[in-house]
Amino acid sequence: MSGRLLVTASPGEVRAAALGADGRLADFAIWRPGAPDGIGDIYRGRLAKRAPVLSGAFVSLGQEPDGFLPDTEGAVGLAEGESVVVRITRSAQGGKGPRLSAHVNETFVAGPPGLLKRGPDPVLRLARLWPDAPIEVDDPTIRARLAAALPERARAGDGFDAALEEEVASLAESTIGLAGGATLHIHPTSALVAIDLDAGSAAGGREPAQMAHQALNLAVIPEISRQIRLRNLSGAILIDLAGLAPRQRRRLADAFAVSLASDPLGSRFLGFTALGLAEIVRPRIGPPLHELLANAHAAGLAALREIAAEDRAAPGSARALRAAPAIVAALEQDAAALDALARLTGRPLMLRSDPTLAPLRWILEGLP
Repeated sequence: MSGRLLVTASPGEVRAAALGADGRLADFAIWRPGAPDGIGDIYRGRLAKRAPVLSGAFVSLGQEPDGFLPDTEGAVGLAEGESVVVRITRSAQGGKGPRLSAHVNETFVAGPPGLLKRGPDPVLRLARLWPDAPIEVDDPTIRARLAAALPERARAGDGFDAALEEEVASLAESTIGLAGGATLHIHPTSALVAIDLDAGSAAGGREPAQMAHQALNLAVIPEISRQIRLRNLSGAILIDLAGLAPRQRRRLADAFAVSLASDPLGSRFLGFTALGLAEIVRPRIGPPLHELLANAHAAGLAALREIAAEDRAAPGSARALRAAPAIVAALEQDAAALDALARLTGRPLMLRSDPTLAPLRWILEGLP
């Protein structure tokens, strides 16, 4: 798989963007060392409780919450209280603990429950998905880390340019304007992800309406699949296409299957519902992008990124951060991010908690 992998670092966060051979954004990943997703981590656990109804068992990892070990992944034959070495195969989500597997091809000495070995971080996992792509990194520490794992691929780079930053920022938006006047609306819920295609003016040409909608949907399906992958949407995904009767939509099944074929997570097109909604199921391994971006820690790291950018543009420009209490608390728990900013600016960041601000609101202020 050719292309380029651009990696840019800011205090507490590393972002990676894979550009395909056509130069378009094809994959995106975020790594926050202060809040690892846990995928691939190996733990020594202790079986806490059998769960026959769920065909598995809950395993204490020495931290909350417990993980779930299916019978098919090694829970069969284990007794409550027994020690077991497990690997995280799916990160914790929605208050539920991580999914586990006892199929671990490494040996560890006996000991109490706890972390034994970290798995590959999201940036390294993305780099391995693009084995032929050179890796351009704007941070020497991250470059050295990647070079140790992937020799001869990591090189110095300039990070994201303004156009790429703009496209990455758009991944947080629920509405996407498409060429020709069509609009894509993406709405994750706790049960499923709903995607709606609004034809707008895109189907208003001289062609008969049915032909115009058929052409529009065929043109947009690859972009729908691309957005699913970029945003790491998962679970049940329902798509309402534009303008066609349910029986006419079934002619688009092959287009969905083809557009999803390259997804490394193995997305599957299941068909159309009686209402004509396209059904896709995509395994959830790590958190989707909207969950990564919509929390206090993410808001705090975005503030640190802006402070770092201002300091690079005008060294010595001191800043304080006034933020909602949840943001201040999240940053105080990520000491490595605050230390990285302090090394960059030459002084510790002054944090000011302001309960009058909205939960994800922050303001940069000058120091007296």
